Amino acid sequence: MQVHRARRVAACDGACRHRVRRRLSAPCTSVPGVAASAIRFEHVSKDYASEQGRGAGEHAAVHDLTLDVHEHEVLVLVGPSGCGKSTTLRMANRLVEPTSGRILLEGEDVTTADPVTLRRRIGYVIQNVGLFPHRTVAQNVATVPKLLGWDRRRTSARVDELLDLVGLDPARYAKRFPHELSGGERQRVGVARALATDPPVLLMDEPFGAVDPVGRRRLQTEFARIQRAVGTTVMLVTHDIDEAVRMGDRVAVLSTGAHVEQLASPLDVVARPASPAVADLVGRGRMARLLALGRLERDDLAEVATHATPAPTRAVADGGGSAVTLGADAASVPLGTELGDVLASFVGRPDGRLAVTDEGRTVGWVTPTSVLKALRRLTEHPVDGPSTVTQDPGPAPDAEQDPVGTLPT
Repeated sequence: MQVHRARRVAACDGACRHRVRRRLSAPCTSVPGVAASAIRFEHVSKDYASEQGRGAGEHAAVHDLTLDVHEHEVLVLVGPSGCGKSTTLRMANRLVEPTSGRILLEGEDVTTADPVTLRRRIGYVIQNVGLFPHRTVAQNVATVPKLLGWDRRRTSARVDELLDLVGLDPARYAKRFPHELSGGERQRVGVARALATDPPVLLMDEPFGAVDPVGRRRLQTEFARIQRAVGTTVMLVTHDIDEAVRMGDRVAVLSTGAHVEQLASPLDVVARPASPAVADLVGRGRMARLLALGRLERDDLAEVATHATPAPTRAVADGGGSAVTLGADAASVPLGTELGDVLASFVGRPDGRLAVTDEGRTVGWVTPTSVLKALRRLTEHPVDGPSTVTQDPGPAPDAEQDPVGTLPT
């Protein structure tokens, strides 16, 4: 059985890589240097009051939203309850009809497409999964392939492939019913069902909200692995800023009316909140999030070795050019280590020094002050260019008074 499972996993990995290559090699009609859009919202609004003949409402659920979701990325919509993030997501597959504007899926206006056909092209995962209780796991995963007329052999192979992909052995799980699964297992089946026909886009509305914290973190990690393997474009909604910065390639912070307060990388959102609304959402956990998102770079080193040496027990140069010998049991961290892990490595070290290695060779050393320097670097410079903001963030903080930003830690 283990041999057969290994063969299925290998076949699954090969098929996933083939689909990624197929998508990445497709003809590109976008502007050179600009990421192609899988989904584009053009001046989209959803105003329930005007639709009911009561005139334009003071607070539309979504007001004049323009937003691009790039191919192969995970874009996370995050914001307080009632800000319009779920409404925005549901307009993409027309579970909610927009009042005005256009929504393009791979260049096609979804408002002119047949809604049933459209939804079969788009994967959809919700908080409570929505598995059919009277159907087995295999039958649930096969739902859309059967609607599209796939033959039994092709459907069965695809079901086995996807169950392997989400970490569920088909031999053990295919014939089970939803009530025989844990919450995390049901969520995995929901993801497999959403990916059944290899959709270009996957919409996820609070997908891990009903799972306990430990299982939620495990599912987030597992889903990130799956998304990297298949290359599907994902638009994910959450109210949890930690989930947003952990899952997203980019994060769109929304306020009332789906107003985009900031659209940037997770690190940039946490390090450089673009408005008071973003700063309030990031909250007092900002410093801990920066430690988890930031990485140790050469510019952060307190001292740099004059010549790279094979092991952290060798001498490295101090600021005056003299050698500092590290003990035989000295701890070391590689370049690129999370700043939080670097900081944790100083616990119980009275000398306050750590050797830094790169490809097995010592290149210098760091101190706790180096971590503060790295945090200052993150907050002073945009991570990947200017954020898309719609409000003036106000004057920059005084670096002498507050070297890592204005929010309390």
